[in-house]
Amino acid sequence: MNEKRSLPWGRLMLAAGLAGLAIAYTTINTGPTIMTAVATRELPIYNVDTEEKVLSISFDAAWGEANTKGILDILDKYDVKASFFLVGFWVEKYPELVKELVARGHEIGNHSSTHPHMSKLSEAQIREELRRCSDLVKSITGKPTTLFRPPYGEYNDAVVRVSREEGYRCIQWNVDSLDWKNLGVSDMVAKCTKSVHPGDIVLFHNDSKYILEALPQILEYYKQEGYKIIPISELLLDGETWIDHTGKQHRKTPAPTNSAETPIQ
Repeated sequence: MNEKRSLPWGRLMLAAGLAGLAIAYTTINTGPTIMTAVATRELPIYNVDTEEKVLSISFDAAWGEANTKGILDILDKYDVKASFFLVGFWVEKYPELVKELVARGHEIGNHSSTHPHMSKLSEAQIREELRRCSDLVKSITGKPTTLFRPPYGEYNDAVVRVSREEGYRCIQWNVDSLDWKNLGVSDMVAKCTKSVHPGDIVLFHNDSKYILEALPQILEYYKQEGYKIIPISELLLDGETWIDHTGKQHRKTPAPTNSAETPIQ
C-alpha cells in the first residue's frame, strides 16, 4: 500500500515550481542590455486566505475501505462534513459506500479514474481520467465532481490547466497527516495540530492504520481551538481570485502584480 503512494510529490512539485518562478527561463544578452522573461507556474490550491476560523479535512480513497464507516461515524459524532477524493476503480468497487458518503452529507471529489502519474499523461488522457471518474460518481450520486486532487499530489502545468478547462478546481493540501506511513497515533495527531491556521486543508487517507484512533483527538483539538470544519468547496473563495507562490488562494483585491502569482477566474 505505501509504495503505491510513493513520495509526497505535491510538495516536491510545488518546490520545483517555486524554483522555476525564482529565476528567468530566458536570458538574452545583447551587449549592455539583458532582457529576461519570467516563467509563470500553474498551481493548484493548497490552502485559503481567510480570517474566519474555518478549515477543511479531506480523505483520499483508492486502495481499501475497511475504516471508511468508522471514519463516517466519527465525523457524525463531531458533526463534521469532510471532502472525500475518490478514485474511479474505488467507486466501481464500493458503490454503496459512495452512496453513504453522500447520504451523510459529505463531499465527493475526483481523484482520477485509475490513479496514474498524471503529469506523464497527454492532455487527452488527463481529460479521460477526469471524465471517467466523474461519470462513475454521477451514475451513483446524480452529480458530477467539481474538485480534483491529482494522485500522489503530483502535477504539472498541463494537469492544473486541463482540469480547470474541464470545470474543476485543482486541490492539494497544506497540512499532511502522513498517515500512510503508519508512524502511530501520536505522530498523526502532532502533524495535524502543531501548526494550524484558518483556511488550512488537511490530508488523510480512508484506509490508514491509525486513522480511527487519531481522528477523534485531532477533531477534538480543532473544536477546542474554535475551528469550524467545512467541506473544501465551502472553504474556497468565489469570484475573482489568485493563487500566490505558496499555493494559497486569495481574493483579487488588489490585483496581483508579481509574476509568481497565478490569476484564477
